[in-house]
Amino acid sequence: MPRASALSRLDEGVFLTDGGLETDLIFHHGFEMPEFASFPLLDDPASLAVLREYYVDYLRIGSEHGFGLVLDTPTWRASANWGQRLGYDAGQLRDVNRRAVELLQGLRDSVEDTHIVVSGCVGPQGDAYTDLGSMGAEQAEEYHSDQVEALTEAGVDVVSALTLTNVPEAVGVVRAAARHGVPVVIAFTVETDGELPSGVSLAEAVAEVDEATDHGATHFLVNCAHPDHFADVLAGEADSLRRIRGVRANASRRSHAELDESPDLDDGDPTELGHQLAALHDQLPHITILGGCCGTDRRHIEQIARALSSSG
Repeated sequence: MPRASALSRLDEGVFLTDGGLETDLIFHHGFEMPEFASFPLLDDPASLAVLREYYVDYLRIGSEHGFGLVLDTPTWRASANWGQRLGYDAGQLRDVNRRAVELLQGLRDSVEDTHIVVSGCVGPQGDAYTDLGSMGAEQAEEYHSDQVEALTEAGVDVVSALTLTNVPEAVGVVRAAARHGVPVVIAFTVETDGELPSGVSLAEAVAEVDEATDHGATHFLVNCAHPDHFADVLAGEADSLRRIRGVRANASRRSHAELDESPDLDDGDPTELGHQLAALHDQLPHITILGGCCGTDRRHIEQIARALSSSG
């Protein structure tokens, strides 16, 4: 499916995402996952089978409830800094990014009744909670370019940069995507006060990225925070907030610092989360991409789908 066609379908209704891949695999399947990296699972046949079944659960939910899906590749850590820590050189990283895309493309080809957007997932160069922007936009463009290129050549419909904390890195990712001719989505994370860890408001961050890139991002998301932390912010009056089309919410109300220090999984209340996200869509109809991040799994996405169906 051509990229433009796949993305245009996002305008046809509500789409779900998958859940919190890494926390699901660690706490529910017993994987250790050094550096919080899921991409090495692609190298082991038994682990790959578990990974495939993880995505199949979401294909079932989408099909049963009649929603399209945006599925992210398990490549959030598959960039140079993190790859080197795990013993992957540039060639191996390019190959594992390719195989991650092929996994989702194969699953998409296995279903006929569900619209699926294959999103090539890119993560931050530094820590997803505390990196406040140690590099400028030009450095970020160079850093992310190799992974964006690999995902683009593998045929993703869109590249999505998740859990970004600062504007310069977001600008760099958008410019890297433009360099390689692929649509790109930027997902910022926020603290409990609804602002980026760098202290910038969501409205300001989106506006600054758009200004620096001539509106180069297809749209924006918020991820890795509980709705209580950002729902009121999204309802603000700034025009730039209309550029935020989706959320991937944490199950927990804990702060990032509390989550980092916690040895247990706080999976919250799936039913409550489902109703919160359905209510957010009802209040802000331009928010049409809804799903999960840390602590969420198929139960949470199922409840989001049920709540959306009931409210619709």
